[in-house]
Amino acid sequence: MSAAAPSIALLNGQPADAEPAALRVAAQVNYGHFTSLQVRGGRVQGLDLHLQRLRQGNAELFDAPLDEAQVRAWMAQAAAALDGDCSLRVTVFARGFDHRQPLRALQPDVLVAASAPATPAGRAIRVRSAAFVRPFPHIKHVATFPLFQHRRLALRAGFDDALFVDGKGGDARVVEGTVWNIGFWDGARVVWPEGPALRGTSERLLQAGLDAQGCAQQVQPVTLAEVGGFAAAFAVNASGLQRIRAIDTVDYREAPRLDALLAAAMSHAPWDSLQPG
Repeated sequence: MSAAAPSIALLNGQPADAEPAALRVAAQVNYGHFTSLQVRGGRVQGLDLHLQRLRQGNAELFDAPLDEAQVRAWMAQAAAALDGDCSLRVTVFARGFDHRQPLRALQPDVLVAASAPATPAGRAIRVRSAAFVRPFPHIKHVATFPLFQHRRLALRAGFDDALFVDGKGGDARVVEGTVWNIGFWDGARVVWPEGPALRGTSERLLQAGLDAQGCAQQVQPVTLAEVGGFAAAFAVNASGLQRIRAIDTVDYREAPRLDALLAAAMSHAPWDSLQPG
């Protein structure tokens, strides 16, 4: 039997298993926000963007400020326990949250979980369109059931994942994947679908990297009927980049030029130390 992958969870900087009641609240009360990131050598790309996301989530869900230096120290503590290379998830919730009194002032709790590093699979994926727009899409909140259920249904149908669109039929606009953003390549520029979606930190880093590479980019509505007009498509999230081989019945060919461009763009973002100061 193989050994379990190493992992650690810290609740407000202390081992989470010492407070099982708080973990039950986190699991049972579907109210909170989070960010996910990859750590290599104790460093991350887009640290400021992740902290900005947590700060925004705290303001909107709890009307509370975020002690960024403290959260950053807990992130560094968890990553160090796995020798600086890991997948990190920072979840903010409040064990005293009561849906009957949602305006009650609370001190949010911070759960930092570190596990084995993640990288995208090398193969391109086939995705199936599904009509769904996440509620409050600008917040990376913990209401993830529909995301995972749509992915499960896509897998059962023989696909690798689901691609969300905002309606039925060919006029439906592409918005995002289950846990990733999507970009299209027309042979000369990258097109980002315009619509109600969570704008990912990796997407923003990739856009900055593409600018640095001198690649033209455009944000515009993309309907399902239009996806066949592009030369290629790709998915991007905290785990990295992955080419999309097909959307429904639309197949894409290989695009080595795009692959090289995306790899160069992602390498443009600096790696910031988690250690405060």
